[in-house]
Amino acid sequence: MNAAPADQIRLLDVQNLDVRLQQLAHRRRSLPEHAEIESLTRDLTQLRDLLVAAQTEESDTIREQTKAEQDVDQVRQRSVRDQQRLDSGAVTSPKDLENLQREIASLAKRQGDLEDIVLEVMERIESVQERVAELSERVSSVQAKIDDATARRDAATEEIDGEVAAVTKEREVIAASVPADLLKLYDKLREQQGGIGAAKLYQRTCQGCRQELAITDINEIRAAAPDTVVRCENCRRILVRTSESGL
Repeated sequence: MNAAPADQIRLLDVQNLDVRLQQLAHRRRSLPEHAEIESLTRDLTQLRDLLVAAQTEESDTIREQTKAEQDVDQVRQRSVRDQQRLDSGAVTSPKDLENLQREIASLAKRQGDLEDIVLEVMERIESVQERVAELSERVSSVQAKIDDATARRDAATEEIDGEVAAVTKEREVIAASVPADLLKLYDKLREQQGGIGAAKLYQRTCQGCRQELAITDINEIRAAAPDTVVRCENCRRILVRTSESGL
């Protein structure tokens, strides 16, 4: 394949722009905000799970308190009725009076036990509500950090995308001036060789594979016409000759 030396030089310009696009893509993928958001999102998921569990416990405990208070009220009402019967003098049988007094005492003890349960439940409610408040605050804090990191990521991505658009446009302009067959070969090699399809021959060393060429290869390149498209014998990339090639 033949191509004017100037066209081969322009191919290096295309290669440099392609390397820049690769660097920008890597930079976009490697933004520190990606890992930051991922870590914070994991923390947020765990905190939300804990918050849901605490809120569920809060609801269950409140229902338990309501039930205990209802039990206290029922016992209190029954005790009041028994006391009214006792005070009314309607019960005259000594045995019935003894039974009624015994029941009133038993109800008083039962009421005391139930009121202790209500107090214990109220303490648990206070504790779980404090935990709910703490977890809610932590969820809000982590969410705010995620929002901040997301904004920073989006701003950085927008900046990179703007640079990508500018470099892509510049590449299109330069690539349009490179012969189609040379550009096609370059693109094929670039795909096969990890993004590098053309490299400068610098001081007898291929800048693609960083290998110094053998003297026989150097002699062949030296003897080749200026418009001959030469290839590196080691990596098969297009070798572009310049004044710094050491030929």
